[in-house]
Amino acid sequence: MSHRLLSRALLFASLAAPALLPSAIATAQDPPHSHTAVPEDLKMDNHAKGLFDVKLTAQTDEGGDAKIGRMLLDKQFHGDLQATSKGQMVSTMGQVKGSAGYVAMERVVGSLHGRKGSFVLQHSGTMNRGAPHLIVTVVPDSGTDELTGLVGSMNIIVAEGKHSYEFVYALE
Repeated sequence: MSHRLLSRALLFASLAAPALLPSAIATAQDPPHSHTAVPEDLKMDNHAKGLFDVKLTAQTDEGGDAKIGRMLLDKQFHGDLQATSKGQMVSTMGQVKGSAGYVAMERVVGSLHGRKGSFVLQHSGTMNRGAPHLIVTVVPDSGTDELTGLVGSMNIIVAEGKHSYEFVYALE
């Protein structure tokens, strides 16, 4: 990845996905449960929270579009969610400073309140001239083992250089 593209990808991550960079300080704006499609009879009354560590690795994409950056995600969750995750993020900057977008998918493996299994989180983030909008939801039917039927959404918070999560979920 060229130095210019890497700089743009890291700048985007700090703007549109602030929870992905340890030096960023921001809070996702949406409540954890605001965008999850959940069956009406299923109450999202389970809450998990804790800290997480994240490592980003920029990837080169020979022959790809120089305005699109790609990074590998490697996370370690602590607290109510004891897990690791691996994923990928694709991002781009807008033509106006402070405007950008990213999508990411990450597979989480571990235990949630003692229930073992895995699930996939889908991220969709935008910055509109500095105003962030982030949605992180469980991919439907991605839960395995004791997490089969998991639905929910995660709020990512970065404060004082630390990453934390609030996860609202239900098990069907």
